[in-house]
Amino acid sequence: MTIHSAVIQKLLRTNAHLGRRAAENHYKIYTYGSRNGMTIIDSDKTLVCLRSACNFIGNLARENARFLFVNTNPLVDEIIEQMIKSTGCRNDNSWRLGGFLTNSLSPKRFRSRNQKFNLTSVYQPDCVVIFDTERKSSVILEATRLQIPIVGLVDPSMPLETYERITYPVPANDSVEFVYLFCNMITKTIQYEQKKLAAANAKVVKEEEPKIGEAAPPVDTIKIDGINDELLVLPYEGLSPASDDPSEIKELLEKLVVVKINDSEGTKMGFDGPKSAIEISNGLTSLDLLSNYIESLNSQYGCDVPLLLMNDVSTHNETLKIVEKQSNKNIICLVKDQHQENDVKIAFDQKEALLSLKKSGKLDDLLLQGKEFILMLSSDNLAEVVDPNILNHLIKNKTKYCMELEEKFTSTTTMNTWVNINSIANHPQTKLFQPPIAVTVPSSRNLPLEETSDLLIFKSDLYTCDKGILIRNEARKDPDNPTIELGPAFEKAADFESRFKSIPSIIDLDNLKVSGDVWFGNGVILKGFVSINARPGEKIVIPDGAVLENKSINGQQDL
Repeated sequence: MTIHSAVIQKLLRTNAHLGRRAAENHYKIYTYGSRNGMTIIDSDKTLVCLRSACNFIGNLARENARFLFVNTNPLVDEIIEQMIKSTGCRNDNSWRLGGFLTNSLSPKRFRSRNQKFNLTSVYQPDCVVIFDTERKSSVILEATRLQIPIVGLVDPSMPLETYERITYPVPANDSVEFVYLFCNMITKTIQYEQKKLAAANAKVVKEEEPKIGEAAPPVDTIKIDGINDELLVLPYEGLSPASDDPSEIKELLEKLVVVKINDSEGTKMGFDGPKSAIEISNGLTSLDLLSNYIESLNSQYGCDVPLLLMNDVSTHNETLKIVEKQSNKNIICLVKDQHQENDVKIAFDQKEALLSLKKSGKLDDLLLQGKEFILMLSSDNLAEVVDPNILNHLIKNKTKYCMELEEKFTSTTTMNTWVNINSIANHPQTKLFQPPIAVTVPSSRNLPLEETSDLLIFKSDLYTCDKGILIRNEARKDPDNPTIELGPAFEKAADFESRFKSIPSIIDLDNLKVSGDVWFGNGVILKGFVSINARPGEKIVIPDGAVLENKSINGQQDL
């Protein structure tokens, strides 16, 4: 059976094809004829009109339009209320009062024997959906005067002057069964567009549009340890902001533990040790930056947020040397075990760290201290920021697991991760994080250190360090960082350091490509698009104080 046939059968089961009496002339385009004084409505025409109405509603929903649902039939009130609740649309009942739209800019005051009404002005809707058009001609008239499009069920006996004012008529019997079907289609359409809108805001891959009569596809899914879980993606702007009261923020932060997975080695950049030990700014490593940030956070709010470092065996000893310099700070180092268990399903590389915490008994200690959430930081991200708004949302909603995703994310680009401690400590044998959620955060919150080209950005005048946080220079107008591609001669951290007398100024740089044997002097300024290519056997030295703007250099003679 085709989808078309299945939907037609649904329409027939709701008696949508049964009109009440002989049709007016303008309505006959939707009919087969009549039988026993009853109009027989063409279900194919009803389906076409349904599809057009739903497509129109979907297009409006994609633009966050306002809808007004009008009904005076008490038999379907509950159905419509459920639709409004499911779609999250606000419905103003002021339409029950005359002039609800044409006088919408003025507050309305009414007085009766026992009480007064003072209704504020209503927002003009972008679309009016009417389920009993024959009985609400006044609403139709007002919407027409304001050129508001109308979607409405039309009956064979509807007068021509009313019918002509309906933008998207749906010819059908307004039985309870059909109204339920119609409301279900509207709900699916609006929910689908809302999900697409949320996905578009987060740069999710476009989903296939559902056909009328089919269920809308689920929210974007992310594969977690071989399991596809429905992932609810929340925009950061939609979170309830935490209180501005420092004492309330302190109360939130007292429930937090920051855990850094410190297992990445800098071998890709020729560095013998953990990547967190590479110097970033003014002699400070990324680990120094993080510990300074946690210290400033504790000092600002008078709280005690500990920092736990989950080290790999290969990074543990070198990390201890860095931590020795931070002896006055609450930093705890643990070695991450190499677990092979598969009973706990946790995203990406965090399972071993969490199981190590549980096995060491550290989770129980944290619970006794009143800690409720772990903020797990990616070892490559230099913009780790504790966000009270996210923590406040997770505590209020008793969320077990939340990922921070970049606004421009794919299924694997996660940043920080929030984990409920109780879910690990008390339920080790169950699937802990169902359903998981994600919060989209600005790209500025993700500053990964992966190559020496990233090191050039962080060491330049584009960023400065303040209380352990890398602050972007406001003088740069472009919201994106420059694209930098350094050749193999700059691949190792030691070679990178030796080829720059000082890091160039890149405030106004858009794109830099360097290849071959190239050396930079002091005070070099790079702007726009710059390409420097030293041929094999040749050497290019950028002199002190040189300003290169939108320039391509293929030899020393080009300078």
